[in-house]
Amino acid sequence: MSDDNKDLGDELNDMIGDAKESAKKAGEKISQKTNEFKEDAKEFANEAKEKASEFANDAKQMLSDGKNVAIIAHITLIGWIIAIVMNGSNKTEFGSFYIRQMLGLILISVVTSFIPIINLVAWIPLLVAWIMSLISALGGEMKPTWLLGEQFQDWFKSL
Repeated sequence: MSDDNKDLGDELNDMIGDAKESAKKAGEKISQKTNEFKEDAKEFANEAKEKASEFANDAKQMLSDGKNVAIIAHITLIGWIIAIVMNGSNKTEFGSFYIRQMLGLILISVVTSFIPIINLVAWIPLLVAWIMSLISALGGEMKPTWLLGEQFQDWFKSL
């Protein structure tokens, strides 16, 4: 029996040795995969930082561009108010020009809306002036409206 116990003990030791060897190999594989994932995560994080930086730079450039302010100023009274706020933090001549133009057109439309007969006739030239102004803003040109564009620039020069 002692030989059987010895054989059994040897077998157990062999099995334990095999288990230790397998556990060591599994640990090495896990360590290797962990390092690969770690490198991939670092690469992904660096790419994400680069993309975020590019996005931030694009957003800064877009917001600093007076063209966006000019276009937003053409979108109703709310857009005009938003354009004033945007232009206040980073004032551009182009944005200010169209803020003044749109203020003039908005005031003329409000004044003419109270006069019934004139209102029916005035909305067509105001619409045409607004469209022409929007097209000029989209094209990046500073063209005063044909109604009172030069006067709007003088009257509202504080904007």
